[in-house]
Amino acid sequence: MLRWLTAYTASLVGDSVYFLALGWSAQKTAGPTEVGMVMAAGALPRAVLMLGGGVAADRFDPRRVILGSDTVRCLLILAAAVAVAVTAPALWLLAAVAVVFGAVDALFVPAVGALPPRITGADQLARVAGLRSLVMRVSQVAGPPLGGLAMGLGGPAVAFALAGLLFAVSLPLLLTVRIRRLDAPSERSEPSGPSGPSDRREQQAQGGVEARGELLDGLRYIRRHPLIGPLVAAGAVSELGLSGILNVGLVLLNAERGWGASGYGWIVACFGAGAAAGAALVAVVGWLPRPGLTMVATLAAGSVGAAAMASVPSLGAAALLGALVGLGAGVFGSLDSALIQTAADPAYLGRVTSVAMLTMVGLAPLSYPVVGAAIGVWGAAPVFAGCGGLACLGAALAFASRAVRRAELPRR
Repeated sequence: MLRWLTAYTASLVGDSVYFLALGWSAQKTAGPTEVGMVMAAGALPRAVLMLGGGVAADRFDPRRVILGSDTVRCLLILAAAVAVAVTAPALWLLAAVAVVFGAVDALFVPAVGALPPRITGADQLARVAGLRSLVMRVSQVAGPPLGGLAMGLGGPAVAFALAGLLFAVSLPLLLTVRIRRLDAPSERSEPSGPSGPSDRREQQAQGGVEARGELLDGLRYIRRHPLIGPLVAAGAVSELGLSGILNVGLVLLNAERGWGASGYGWIVACFGAGAAAGAALVAVVGWLPRPGLTMVATLAAGSVGAAAMASVPSLGAAALLGALVGLGAGVFGSLDSALIQTAADPAYLGRVTSVAMLTMVGLAPLSYPVVGAAIGVWGAAPVFAGCGGLACLGAALAFASRAVRRAELPRR
């Protein structure tokens, strides 16, 4: 478990360093619009291919998918480091790196979600989910300063190289992780014997049909599952409500109130501290009574805090609400992940993870321009209130499910 967690941490910190190096390289070459395009270039292939990544994670050993993904990312970023070192970073090159990185990420993310049941018991999944959430928060805090230090020492080339080395660190650690056999592994017949060109074409066509069938089967599985379906729906609605105001709204709120960059930093720092505390609580305790109701309550509390953030008069009050929102997000995210991983048939977990993550990297960012335009017209307070209400609707959807209200986690 420690080796897997260390490998995951190295990979996430490498992500943060890579994004910093990518953005800095782009701004040295082009204007703000082009920088935004480069930074967003990886989002489209990640969103489009995410569901296919879930099929791959369920069809193949997820550890092998993670190893392959990190290997490609390592080689890609090291190659980018060499290219940036020997020549001025061309915009097309940076965009190409972002696109390939996003496509590989679409394989990496679902495989990471499918791995925990294969390395630990069901009674430890809540603890693992808390640790994963905590590691994500820590990497978000540690990655940018580390990338900034690398930039200061040698510019984007050194930062890209550091990101590639961090991906490389995860490879030997993952190779030594012990994998458990699934309780009910899916059986697949493998073709045997030599095949000619026509046979290979038929097999490739059949493989495409099978992959599409597995994807549709996974979507039906989520829709019909009494617990997973409501959890995925609640997560999607709440993320759609909160993501825009936390990523775009806070910037515009600080500009509206005149709190400046330092005010924005305080609110974001308090949110991060609250989220880390919530994830650490679940990781340390490992089990909470009535986790479904606890998850709903923390999501509702965080949503109300987000709705009120633009209505309070002072920066200190907004920062305290940011900490409340983060605490709710940390507990909700950890319990939501643990309940899904406990309830899901391991053979479907990659597809379940891919759908859940698609709502975050694919659907939620669609709210960014809407939130920005709405704040420009009506101001921050009504938009924050409306988005917080939408997130509360996600909590209500979860509470409406009897399976969620009665959900339990295995005790050790």
